[in-house]
Amino acid sequence: MTKAKETTMKKLTCRRPQTEVTSFNKLYTEHLPRHQDDNQRPSLLTEQSFKTRVITGDEAWFYGYDVETKAQSSQWKLPHEPRPKKARQVRSNVKVLLTVFFDCRGVVHHEFLPQGRTVNKEYYLQVMRNLREAIRQKRPDLWKNKNRLLHHDNAPAYTSLLVRDFLAKNNTLMMPQPPYSPDLAPCDFFLFPKLKRPMKGRRYATLDEIKTASKEELKKILKNDFLKCFEDWKNRWHKCIISDGDCFERDKIGIHE
Repeated sequence: MTKAKETTMKKLTCRRPQTEVTSFNKLYTEHLPRHQDDNQRPSLLTEQSFKTRVITGDEAWFYGYDVETKAQSSQWKLPHEPRPKKARQVRSNVKVLLTVFFDCRGVVHHEFLPQGRTVNKEYYLQVMRNLREAIRQKRPDLWKNKNRLLHHDNAPAYTSLLVRDFLAKNNTLMMPQPPYSPDLAPCDFFLFPKLKRPMKGRRYATLDEIKTASKEELKKILKNDFLKCFEDWKNRWHKCIISDGDCFERDKIGIHE
């Protein structure tokens, strides 16, 4: 009798479905760089125009108390001293939802979710109306040329027929976002981590205090930071395409919670 051949099991990390990623890369590389302008003539989306035309946004919760990261709670100790201990803590129930839209020049629009409201298609439609008015006032060049690109993720409220009809009627071109790709969303890898980190470990007693603190942190972000964000975004797109859709390592990318 022959001895049964032993098999060795391997532990493998997950990958995004290849068909999903490949189809999106094709959409980005073939359809997004060329679109039809008002005169129905092909217009090339260059890297420079990508930086100046795209407005991106998302929403995130800000808490009355948010737990510090491990790096923030670390302490300097001598080799013979014991490792510091920290009691387990949780986020507070007091929280506000902040929605922010920005481009390479800075914040275009921000607003807080009113108490008792939820982010549904009706609420997000009003956000789009507010954003449209903010663009008219703060970005008159984009408003006049009508060549801006809007980017947000694929949340149900964002992609509802009600919102899509409003954007289509106002000739708003959409920049696609691949599913399950927070590493390709500027709010996830740049804006919200930058806003939340200084607020972690601090206590805010009221909703107004949370709003004031988050707005102060928003004002501290420099124009060069926004420019660098768009440069990093472009590099992440290239990396995603070159790697044929392989997942980025989560522990190397700042993802807001």
